[in-house]
Amino acid sequence: MSARNILITALIFLNIAIDQISKFIVRAEVGKGSVSEIIGDVFTLHNVENKGAFLGMGSDFSPALRITLLLILPILVLAFVLRHIIKDKTMNMFTLVGFCCIIGGGIANVYDRIVYGSVTDFLHLDFGGFLRTGIFNLADVSVMVGMGCLIVGSFKKKKEAN
Repeated sequence: MSARNILITALIFLNIAIDQISKFIVRAEVGKGSVSEIIGDVFTLHNVENKGAFLGMGSDFSPALRITLLLILPILVLAFVLRHIIKDKTMNMFTLVGFCCIIGGGIANVYDRIVYGSVTDFLHLDFGGFLRTGIFNLADVSVMVGMGCLIVGSFKKKKEAN
């Protein structure tokens, strides 16, 4: 196995491990539906089971549609992206790390849907008014960090091309 493939594997597993460990702790230590202040009302800890996707979207879909859209389709997309990053040896480090974060976060949430039937969400930010999030987890953070890396990587690629 090449050093690059070891890096890809390590990054993906690191993202999955951090997410799964955090969810294990939340399931064991935080009461379902509870709210605990971490930093006042700005940063709070919850324990919410989300049967849908982002912000609970799709939680009211029929079971067949939910399996198709929240399990089968993500697994196919994650497999395609993984194949792409293994084959494309020309991508810059930001892009590679970004894809690894997205794959790791995606696998972690798919794993939850398969094993638990839902995804455990537990973090919430509220800076007042319009500046607040839904309840999310560290897999979601991995995906967002990954998206940020892809954006930086695409600007870096354009700059290198000029």
